[in-house]
Amino acid sequence: MPPAPIDQDRYRRLSDLITAGLAVMTTRQGSHDVAVTVDSYLDVSYDPPTMLVALYGMSRAAEAAEETGHFCLNVLAEDQQDLADRFGTPASPLIGLLSGLEITRTVQGDAVLDGSLAHFAIRIEQAVDAATHRLLIGPVTEMGEGRASAGPAVRFAGEKHDLR
Repeated sequence: MPPAPIDQDRYRRLSDLITAGLAVMTTRQGSHDVAVTVDSYLDVSYDPPTMLVALYGMSRAAEAAEETGHFCLNVLAEDQQDLADRFGTPASPLIGLLSGLEITRTVQGDAVLDGSLAHFAIRIEQAVDAATHRLLIGPVTEMGEGRASAGPAVRFAGEKHDLR
């Protein structure tokens, strides 16, 4: 007998019980910055240093990252929850997306958000479809430590939390 179908609403509620660190993926599309909040990312390997980020497959961010072949993952600090909200808003404007923020740039030109815990520049070597998402996988080409002594921005049960 085949298993019963999974109820998507229940799945969403239960999967929200997985604590996830918040980050912002940045890349470029032409002369414009593209940034989106992500909570589905992981370090795949230490040898060689390799990471994966999951993005909605039909998103401007996924398209831009694949076009450029690289992106920067900015791991957010607990006091950067507002950035998670800012870049997690659907259909945010492309022009002026990073206005008012202190940033530096990776060698490839992707934005590094000042005050983040750490950042990782990643060159995309694989892009894999998984349900509605695109998994972008590749080696870390550059990284930096920000405020490692700060606590992380996290999401649990669909809400942002402070671990301290």
